[in-house]
Amino acid sequence: MQAHSFYEADARERVAGVLDAGSFNEFLGPRRRMTSPHLAQLDQPGAFDDGIVVGEGLLQGRSVLIAAQQGQFMGGGVGEVHGAKLVGLLERAQRTRPAAVLLLLDTGGVRLHEANAGLIAISEIMRATLATRAAGVPVLALIGSGNGAFGGMGIVARCCSAVLMSEEGRLSLSGPEVIETVRGVEEFDARDRALVWRVTGGKHRYLLGEAAQLVPDRMEAFVAATTQVLDQLRAPTSEDQQLQALEGEHARLAARIAAFGDCRDGLQVWERLGIDEAQRLPLLETDAFLAATQTRRITWF
Repeated sequence: MQAHSFYEADARERVAGVLDAGSFNEFLGPRRRMTSPHLAQLDQPGAFDDGIVVGEGLLQGRSVLIAAQQGQFMGGGVGEVHGAKLVGLLERAQRTRPAAVLLLLDTGGVRLHEANAGLIAISEIMRATLATRAAGVPVLALIGSGNGAFGGMGIVARCCSAVLMSEEGRLSLSGPEVIETVRGVEEFDARDRALVWRVTGGKHRYLLGEAAQLVPDRMEAFVAATTQVLDQLRAPTSEDQQLQALEGEHARLAARIAAFGDCRDGLQVWERLGIDEAQRLPLLETDAFLAATQTRRITWF
C-alpha cells in the first residue's frame, strides 16, 4: 500500500490506496460505458463511469464493498446512473453480507443538470444505507477529499454507521456558497476559508462527536482508523437496544442544541467545550490536536 495523500488522490487512487493490493474487482467499469442519459441532451460532457467507482475487495484481509466518488467530474454530483450504481452496491451488500461497505465521498451533492433524478437517487441511497445497516452490515463514510460531503450526500454520510474524516475533509448539508446566496454574507461569508473549515471541517465534526475518528491525511491512516472502527462497532441485537440507541442519540442532539444553539462559529463551540486556547486548534497537526482535545470532545456513539 502506497503512503500518499488521501486528499490529493482521485477516486481510483483512493480505492487502490485503501484496499489490499491487487484485491479490487470493479463493477460496471468504464468499459461498460454506463453514462448519464441526461448530460448529452444538455451538451454536457459525460464520463464512462459517471463519476463513481464501485466494486469489491479486501481491507486488511476483510471482504468489503467500496464506492469512491470522482470529485473532478461534475463536482462529484449525484445523477441517475451515479446514484443507481451506489444503490446497487448497497443492495448487493444486503445479499452477500461483507464485513463492511466503504463510501469514499467527494461530492457537492446532487448534480443540478439532472436534479430530479439526482434527488430521487439520494432518497434511494439513504433507504439502501439504512437497509444495509439493518441487515447487519456496517456502512462507513470516509471523508477527506477536496469537495468533502455536502448536500444530499452529507445526509447520507450521517445515515452511515460511522464517519471518518481528516482535517482537510468537510461535512455539511448546505455548502458555504449556498448559505451565502440564500441568507447573505452576514449569515455566512463563503470567502472566509478559515471560517468554512471551523464550521464544516473534520476537526469541528470530530469535536461534536459526528466523526468517530479524525485521521491525518494519509491513506494508511484511513485504513488503520477504518479497521479500528469496525472492531469497535456493535450493532443493536434487539428492538429494545435499537430504541435505546435512537433515544440516546435524540437526547444527545437536544443537549447539543441547548449548549451551542446560539453559536455562530466553531471557535465559540470549542471554548464552551472548555478547550484551553481554542483559537490555536486550526494550527495544530492532527496528533497534537487529538492530544489537546482528548477529554473535551462530545462522545461518539
